[in-house]
Amino acid sequence: MSEVAVRRFPTLTVATPRLDVRPLEADDAKPVGEIFADKLVQRWLPFPKEFGQIEGRAWCTELATERRDSGAGDHYGIVRREDGALVGSLWTKRTDWASRVTEVSYAVASDMRGFGFAPEAVDALSLALLLEHGFQRVELRVAPGNLASRRVAEKAGFTYEGLMRNAGFVHSGRVDLEVWSLVAADLK
Repeated sequence: MSEVAVRRFPTLTVATPRLDVRPLEADDAKPVGEIFADKLVQRWLPFPKEFGQIEGRAWCTELATERRDSGAGDHYGIVRREDGALVGSLWTKRTDWASRVTEVSYAVASDMRGFGFAPEAVDALSLALLLEHGFQRVELRVAPGNLASRRVAEKAGFTYEGLMRNAGFVHSGRVDLEVWSLVAADLK
């Protein structure tokens, strides 16, 4: 019986003219905790309500390390370059190494919404995964009704593929999920 090696998610930092996307650190715990405590973020988080409040320190440290070491994904901070403020968080999950596919999720601080930070960060991270790290597909899954997230997908250049019925959950319960993708062939 042969062993299958667990792939470790690539450590990466990407920059845009306005943002740095980098792995989260323990010092990011307070702003990350505040982002996840926001009522609108909580409404759409892909975690059942019974999971309780996401604790910023755990999200930035042990949960990020666990996801990275297992090969499932990573947790990133969206940092505004002009002042170093953490304005949001991205995380990759459901990584399938055989098919080189991963899913990206995101949340932005309430006072930072509407400035285009989410699509800019999603685009930068997705391009790095596709062009520099050999991924073939990056997915976004959006609950119907989350129009802001749908706009992020469109602005980041993702293509709508369809609806997966009863495929996810948010704090209020089970939901359908729209599937959006960016594939390596889209960049040629």
